[in-house]
Amino acid sequence: MDVALCCEHPEAASWQAMLAGLLPGVRLHAWPTACPDARAAIVWSPSQAFFDAHPRLEVVFNMGAGVDAILKLKLPAGARIVRIEDGGMAVQMAEYACHALFRHVREFDVYDAERAAGHWAPRPARMRQDFPVGVMGLGALGSVVARSVAGFGYPVLGYSHSQKQIDGVTCYAGDALDDFLAATRVLICVLPLTPATRGILRRETLSKLRPQGYVINMARGAHLVEDDLLALLDEGVLAGAALDVMQTEPLPAGHPFWTHPKIRFTPHVSAQTIVAEAIAQMAPRIAAWQRGEDVGGVDAARGY
Repeated sequence: MDVALCCEHPEAASWQAMLAGLLPGVRLHAWPTACPDARAAIVWSPSQAFFDAHPRLEVVFNMGAGVDAILKLKLPAGARIVRIEDGGMAVQMAEYACHALFRHVREFDVYDAERAAGHWAPRPARMRQDFPVGVMGLGALGSVVARSVAGFGYPVLGYSHSQKQIDGVTCYAGDALDDFLAATRVLICVLPLTPATRGILRRETLSKLRPQGYVINMARGAHLVEDDLLALLDEGVLAGAALDVMQTEPLPAGHPFWTHPKIRFTPHVSAQTIVAEAIAQMAPRIAAWQRGEDVGGVDAARGY
């Protein structure tokens, strides 16, 4: 079977070698070499030119968890997108979320400033029960984040499009967004980016958090209305934010986030695909599709 491979990634050569080893009988054609007759493709950050050169594709296996960039392109009619659900990212995102949460609740930023000023000043302990954590998005990634936070004894709430049940997590769904926000003090966004979730972190929603709310966004920069966040921080409505994703990446020079005292950010590193784990998850799906089995696919209307 011929499979087109488009991998704009620094580790493209190792990905191709591992895939070849796990998919005997599959002939991989690495872009920019085209294989117009290929019915399947494996992609990482594909271009429109790649899809234009492969008009017979029936299925596109995406090596990343997010598919919003692919959905902006024009794919061959009827082509399905199948994505990995984790690829080693869930635990990394849980680590990032817990680190940001602990840094805020335990006031480690304050201790850093005190240390830099030469002050030794212990602060009163704060209670975990006073910082209920709301996780937006309870899929393969968000559910791990929610369980991890709950494991440290924090009250945890979760919100998703459809109702979920997770031990230790109070789950909200659909029209219950306002109730979820009103019960949340630390908000963690792990939502997929869809037309319905674009700009969901805006003044209207963030103002509904409990007093002195804190925002952790490690989903997509387009979820957040940056000017609204800045205004709410300056007005004292929100206590701070930890951001891993931005509207424009890399963050432009002179952007207010660089110097804002209540914002901490990282350069889109909260979860990075672990090559071996991603391929181990994807290869069996490709083999199953080759056998004619149902391998699911992204709902283009919902965006995930």
